[in-house]
Amino acid sequence: MNPEPTADWRLFQGDGTQRRVTLPQAPPWRRFGGSRRGAPGPLPYLIAPEHADVVNAALHLRRPLLVTGPAGTGKSSLARAVAHELDLGEVLRWPVNSRANVQDALYRYDAIGRLRETTLSRDRGEAEPSIGSFVRLGPLGTALVPGPRPRVLLVDELDKGDVDLPNDLLTVFEEGVFEIPELARLPEAQSVIQVLVADSQDPVTVERGKVLCTEFPVVVITSNGERDFPPAFLRRCIRLDLPTPDEERLRAIVAAHLGDGALVGVEDLLRSFLQRRGPGELATDQLLNAVFLRVGGVDLDADGLLDAVLHQLGGTV
Repeated sequence: MNPEPTADWRLFQGDGTQRRVTLPQAPPWRRFGGSRRGAPGPLPYLIAPEHADVVNAALHLRRPLLVTGPAGTGKSSLARAVAHELDLGEVLRWPVNSRANVQDALYRYDAIGRLRETTLSRDRGEAEPSIGSFVRLGPLGTALVPGPRPRVLLVDELDKGDVDLPNDLLTVFEEGVFEIPELARLPEAQSVIQVLVADSQDPVTVERGKVLCTEFPVVVITSNGERDFPPAFLRRCIRLDLPTPDEERLRAIVAAHLGDGALVGVEDLLRSFLQRRGPGELATDQLLNAVFLRVGGVDLDADGLLDAVLHQLGGTV
C-alpha cells in the first residue's frame, strides 16, 4: 500500500508569499559535510562477486581498472568503495573534460604568482618565498607521491578528454614517475623542496624535481563508451564492464540505501522504471529518487512529477 501523500511536502507554493520553512532531511546520497555526521559510514556499494574479482585482479597486478557501463551503474562510486574497504583515505578525483591534460593533472606552477611575491619580498627587504609555495601537485601527481600505502585515484570519464590523452598517460602509468622541470633545474643547494598537494595543506618533499611512487596508486578510470581507446592503453588496463542492474539487484540497492521498509508500496515505481529504461536512458539513482519521495509521502501521481523524476537521459532537453 502506498503511503498517503502529505500536503506539507510542497515547500514551495509558487504564490509569491514569503514563509520560513524547515527543510526535511536530504536523501542519504545528497548529504554533505556536517550533515553526514553521525551516519554509520559511507553509502553502501553492491557489486557482484565476479565483478569484485576483476577489481581484485587489478589490485594484485597494480594495473589501472578501466570501468565501463551505462550511466548509473556505479562506476565512479566503485573508487570510493575500494578506498573505504581498504582504508586508503580520501579518493583523489580527476574529472576529465575536453580541456584536460596530463600536465595539469600532475602539477601546476604559478610562475606569475611567484614573480609577484618575489618582487614584493625584495621591496620589503624580506627573504624570497620558496618556489615550492607556487607548485601544487594535481590529483595524478598527488597519487604518485611516495608513501607506505597507495592512494586511490579516480580518473572520471576519460572518454570526454582529447583523443591523445590516453596515450599521454602511458608513460606515467607504466613507470610511476614524473619530473617537475622547474624544480629539477634548481641548484644543488635547493635540491630538496617542499611542494603543495591536491587534497591537503601539508606539503610533501620533492628531491631533484622527481616524484616517484613507492606503491602504484589504485587507479579507477571510468568511461561512458563515447570513444574507443588505443590498444596500447587498453593493454595496460584491467577491464570491468558493469551491467545494468536487473530487478533483483534494483531491489537490493533500494533496500541498502533506504532500508527494507522502502520496498513496501513501490511496486508500481519499479515497474514504471523497468518499462521506461533502455540503454543509456535511465539511471539507478533516478529510481532511488522516486522511492525516496514516495516514502516521504510525496504524490508521484501528480501531473508530470514522475516523468520529471524518471526522465530519459538521452536526447535533446
